[in-house]
Amino acid sequence: MKKKTKKKIIIVSVVIALLLLIIFLIAPYTVGAILYNSVFGVRYQTTDYLKFYIEDFDGLNADRYEFTSNDNQKLVGYHYYIDNSDSKAVIVMTHGLGGGHNTYMDVAYYFTQNGYDVFAYDSTGNDESDGDGINGIPQGVADLDYAIDFVQSIDKLSDLPVMLWGHSWGGYCVSAVLNYHPEVKAIASIAGFNQSGDLIRAQGELMVGNFINFMMPYVNSIESIKCGEYSSATALSGFANSECGVFIAHSSDDTTVPIEYGYDVYYEQYSDDSRFAFTKYDDRGHTNILYSDAYINYINEFTEVMNNYFSGSPTREERAAYYNEHLDRNIYCNRLNAELFEGIINFYNSYSEV
Repeated sequence: MKKKTKKKIIIVSVVIALLLLIIFLIAPYTVGAILYNSVFGVRYQTTDYLKFYIEDFDGLNADRYEFTSNDNQKLVGYHYYIDNSDSKAVIVMTHGLGGGHNTYMDVAYYFTQNGYDVFAYDSTGNDESDGDGINGIPQGVADLDYAIDFVQSIDKLSDLPVMLWGHSWGGYCVSAVLNYHPEVKAIASIAGFNQSGDLIRAQGELMVGNFINFMMPYVNSIESIKCGEYSSATALSGFANSECGVFIAHSSDDTTVPIEYGYDVYYEQYSDDSRFAFTKYDDRGHTNILYSDAYINYINEFTEVMNNYFSGSPTREERAAYYNEHLDRNIYCNRLNAELFEGIINFYNSYSEV
C-alpha cells in the first residue's frame, strides 16, 4: 500500500511539474510567438494616397535595382540622383515600420539637392520587396548590411564614401549595422533606439504595463531564432566598432520610441565625443520631428476639415478620395523640418571633406 501511495505522489508531482512548465514556459513562449508574428509576420505597404512620385520632384532621377538579402529574398531599391552633379557621397536610407522607402522620397530629394547621391530600398516584407512579413526588427539590420554591400558593387557608386540615414526602425538599423560596416563615414539616426527589443518593450509598456518585462525573455528568444546573429546587434556596439560620425536627433515627447531608449543612452556615453552631434526637441513627437511647423499646422487643419466633412472618422475609401482631391501636393512635397535637415547636411559635409 505504501508503494502505491509513493508512486501516486510521484505521478502527481510530475503532472504538477509539467503543468507549471506549460504555464510558466511553453504558454508564454506560444503567446509571445503569436504576438510577435501578428506584428512582424505581415506585409506592410505604403498607403496609396500618401505615395510620392518621381514627377513630384523637379530634376530627380531614379534607377531601379534588385538585389538579394540574407535568406536570398529579393529586395528592390532605387538610386536617386540629379544629372550632372559631382556627388560628395552616397547616402543609403532605411525606412521605418509601416511601409517602404517611398514615404521618405522627399528626404532623398533633399539630399540630392545638396550634393549627394541616394540609395533607398524597401526592406523585407515591404512594398516592392519580397517577403510574407518583415520577419523581425533585426531583419532591418540584415537588409541594410546587404544593401550596403550591393551599393558598393554598383560601378557608378562604388568609389563614393558611404553615409547612412534612418528614422525610427531605420534609426536603429543605421546604428546597429556599423557592427558589420565600420567603413561607413557618417550616419544620421532620427528617433532611433539602441537594441531590437526596445521598440517592443516601449509599446508593450503602454499596452500591458510591467507585464512586458516578464515576456521580454521569450520575445528575445523568438527573435534570436528568427533573425540569428543580427538579433544581438545594438547601436552602442556599432558605435564602438566604428570611427564614423554620428548625428542623433530625438524628441523628449516621443511615445513611439521614448527618448530613454535611444538619445539618452547615447548621450550618457558619448556627449563629450567630438564625432557625435546631438539635437534634442521637446515637442515634435515621433514622426513630426521630420516636418516643419507650417506643414504640421497644414495637415492638422486638413485632417480636421476632412473629419468634419465626413461627420467623424472617414472610411479608408473616403479618406483616399478626399486626399486625392484636396491635398496640396506642393505643401506635401516640401514638408521637411529645415532646421533638422540643414543640421544633418552640415554634419555630412564635415565628414565628406575628411
